[in-house]
Amino acid sequence: MRILLTIAHFFKPSDEGRHASQRKDPKPRLQALSQSLTALHQLFGKSQSIINIAQRLAFPANQPQSHELDIVICTTQNHHLLNQLPVPSHLYKHHSSNVEPMLLGFECQAVLQSCLGKYDYYCFLEDDLIVHDPWLFVKLNWFTQQAGDSNLLQPNRYEISLHGLVHKAYIDGDLALRVTAPFQNVQEQQELKGTIMNTPITFNRALNPHSGCYFLNANQMAHWANQPYFLDRDTSFVGPLESAATLGIMKTFKIYKTSAEQASFLEIQHFGTGFLGLIGGQVGLAER
Repeated sequence: MRILLTIAHFFKPSDEGRHASQRKDPKPRLQALSQSLTALHQLFGKSQSIINIAQRLAFPANQPQSHELDIVICTTQNHHLLNQLPVPSHLYKHHSSNVEPMLLGFECQAVLQSCLGKYDYYCFLEDDLIVHDPWLFVKLNWFTQQAGDSNLLQPNRYEISLHGLVHKAYIDGDLALRVTAPFQNVQEQQELKGTIMNTPITFNRALNPHSGCYFLNANQMAHWANQPYFLDRDTSFVGPLESAATLGIMKTFKIYKTSAEQASFLEIQHFGTGFLGLIGGQVGLAER
């Protein structure tokens, strides 16, 4: 398969520092982006081997799950850390623009649109997301084969730490129904069921479809790009960042996630502990 991944990357220190991309210390952002790029090549790139000790030779490994990757990092107004990134520059392409920082996700959409017909998967990630599942695209392909291209499976984002009340927390739990009601009808086809390795699994319409990323096959990308609202830069879902990542796909597809009981079936790590650290403070801990 040929896979195109676009990453929205921005860093500009600010006294307010509301977002991680505005903090004074660039190291966490560099670490997040480095881990994200490393993981993508490690999991899905063709440069994978297994060492045959008897022959003292390295043979190809995981080739059925390895793919041709093109990673495009989209930046704006020279506010980025690519010149400090400890990752070989040939492992990604740099797309520079002058868009408003909060609208970088829409710039990624424009890059995806410009490559229609050239790839099997078209993807978007925020620059602090790290994939750990080498079977991600196998699972996505299985889901669309079962459910059809009009249904999109989104990963559950999580954070981890061994120093808090909870060691792992999924951070995109349900929103109030009214938040997404203008854009989706979650009562329509509320759940889908399947069986994987003799294990039943349930997919629910997502009250919170946001994951900071999406992974569309070629048919899905072409269908979305053909909608009249594609690239309209509508920011009416939560805010500009959330809208750029999620509003377009929410208007176009029925979005599903696995329930809390099976949240790990399709998941992606959110770097840091910004949400996890709220548990025990602004977020209470429910009794088991």
